[in-house]
Amino acid sequence: MEQQKVTPFEGVAGQERFATQIMTETSSSQTATLTLRVAEARVEDVGHAIARLAPADLRRLGAHTGDVVKITGSTIAVGRAELSDDGHEGMIQIDGTCRSNCGAGLQEQVTVATIERQEAVAVRFAPLWIGAAPATIAPDRMLEDLIGVPVTTGCVVRVPTFAKAVNFQVVRTIPSGAVVIGKRTDIRVVEGEQTAARAPSVSYEDIGGLEREVARVREIVELPLKYSRIFERLGILAPKGVLLYGPPGTGKTLLARAVAAESRVHFIHLNGPEIMRKFYGESEAKLREVFEEAARHAPAILFIDEIDAVAPKRAEVTGEVEKRVVAQLLSLMDGFVARGQVIVIGATNIPEVLDPALRRPGRFDREIEIGVPNSQARLQILRIHTRAMPLARDVDLREIAEHSHGFVGADLEALCQEVGMIALRGFLSAFPLETDGAASADLDKLQVTREDFLAGLKEVEPSATREFFIEKSSSTFVSLAGLNEVKRLLDMVVEHSHVHDDLYEQVGLTPPRGILLAGPSGTGKTAMARALAGEKQIPLIAIDGPQLYSKWLGESERALREVFKKARRTAPCILFFDTIDAIAPRFGADQFGTDIYQRILSQLLREIDNLRDVKGVILLAATNRPERIEPALLRSGRFDYILPFAKPGAADRAAIMRLCCQRVPLASDVDFEDFANRTEGFTGADIESLCKKAALSAVAEFQDGIRQAPLLVLRNDFLAVLDSDRGSPKQLKRANALTDVAGDLCSDASTDN
Repeated sequence: MEQQKVTPFEGVAGQERFATQIMTETSSSQTATLTLRVAEARVEDVGHAIARLAPADLRRLGAHTGDVVKITGSTIAVGRAELSDDGHEGMIQIDGTCRSNCGAGLQEQVTVATIERQEAVAVRFAPLWIGAAPATIAPDRMLEDLIGVPVTTGCVVRVPTFAKAVNFQVVRTIPSGAVVIGKRTDIRVVEGEQTAARAPSVSYEDIGGLEREVARVREIVELPLKYSRIFERLGILAPKGVLLYGPPGTGKTLLARAVAAESRVHFIHLNGPEIMRKFYGESEAKLREVFEEAARHAPAILFIDEIDAVAPKRAEVTGEVEKRVVAQLLSLMDGFVARGQVIVIGATNIPEVLDPALRRPGRFDREIEIGVPNSQARLQILRIHTRAMPLARDVDLREIAEHSHGFVGADLEALCQEVGMIALRGFLSAFPLETDGAASADLDKLQVTREDFLAGLKEVEPSATREFFIEKSSSTFVSLAGLNEVKRLLDMVVEHSHVHDDLYEQVGLTPPRGILLAGPSGTGKTAMARALAGEKQIPLIAIDGPQLYSKWLGESERALREVFKKARRTAPCILFFDTIDAIAPRFGADQFGTDIYQRILSQLLREIDNLRDVKGVILLAATNRPERIEPALLRSGRFDYILPFAKPGAADRAAIMRLCCQRVPLASDVDFEDFANRTEGFTGADIESLCKKAALSAVAEFQDGIRQAPLLVLRNDFLAVLDSDRGSPKQLKRANALTDVAGDLCSDASTDN
């Protein structure tokens, strides 16, 4: 990359003269001027200086798509006119960089006029970052991203070459004035003098799926800082603080940075642990110093990340330092009336550990939850992180969003990075590069395909559920033979109650909450839960009783709370409790150790009742002893449906054998209906075991040379297993009876001793 020195005349010193020249040259050619309100840009327009206007506004302006327009707020910016979405008449859609260039925020008014379009012969850029460059960007790569972008001296452009876009300032153009970068434009990055230009590193277009949260934060932050007279007229105090809470990686810090950049006010980022000092009084002094700095630079935003490290509950901490710091923070936040326009934004993952005095109105006036994104929000986030990625035609981001349940924004960013690495590995194996990969002509063939995304989904695990095993089942109802009535009822309950729950809202009823699968061991209860997850393409969280029990008081209840908390964050999902009779057994007054069962049962009932306001969490449980479950758990509103799993009939047994043997090479004398009649009383697991043992016997004889090729499983192999001691249900009952007698004899002998 060529580096040059820019003369003072060509650098920032001449920017005002260039701006004046632009206005002088274009004033005579303006046919019309419109006053429009600024709106948020599309995701795909970020970094391209596109100004979208409604067709009616374009006609009034006398412009066409592709024309260059001058946008005037407190300063001047240029953009390329394009058609906007329906319903945006009277508005202009521009991205955060263009809003910064014209000095206008969202919902503010700007004047728009057309100017003459001229091609750029040469453009010189100066980097806006401090210190070393984030990466070496070749001029030809920059040119590829900036073709068609109108620029003028002094404006800022955003180059979306990398996932983290970098900003440059235009220090010189040939010819002067507003120009459009073309394929033959000479682009170079030069070392210019330090400027006061402000380039937003984060804008609202970099945040996906948080429209409602962004609107609420803007209402609290921008209105008091920009329109303080309105609050004086109403006779009320402006809000002074907002608390953002939610799981890690959902965008709390990103939202605070975007609000600060778009508001164009002084921003102070303070991590909670930075305040704590080892000497007496230093922690409180550091906190006072930060608030005084914010007051000196008012209007300002003070963002305290991980605020739970600064203000924990004073009743639960043992150190005196923490208590003094909390008291100091409370007093400083109360003093905001005299400190001026300073807004405090706090962020935490665990709001329940904050001191209650901090969460009252007057300190943190609003508490906004930044939750796990839904499918539509995940689609918006994926579009943001893939806008600079060469996607193949077979990539459907909507499909990827549907298959990424439980992913937060940080997980989706990690997914895109992993997908890029997978695509790179495949590309390098097919097209080995030389030392300078950027010069290779094969780079045009580098694309990210659908298979790369599917492989990335297997590698990246959602952070909201990493403490539990989230199963993405590949089996469906077709993988299970028989149980047709159970399948029909499960499909009906899940499809109508949770996928199309709007039907229940129309009739004013709440959908069924839980389903209990009850039946003998081996009848397919756990397999049915996995098949349901695969059929509906939703994740499965499987919980066993031993996972919850702990020897420490209160830990079992806390573990159960965390299970339901993770399920709510991962919704839609299936929360499956296997052998639930071990978690919530029916107990009597003479039962030993009932205290822990009472506590867990009480917590379980409370958590199930709290699911009434949560959509998408399907509660599923299985047991082979329903009579041992606490009756309070089986009432309507908790487990509404109890589905019996009986031992399969003759037709179902034949279907199960066909399914188990669909890839087994069978002899012509194998008759499934005959074996179905011979296996009266067998469960599905027993039939599967019968098929496995018959196939294993045939494989063993084939390897020993007893049986000649081709390898076939004969009817006699099945009969041999049925006649064996372990194959017949009668023999199994006899063996179990002998085991019980032996156990009784052993217990009697130990008692006598």
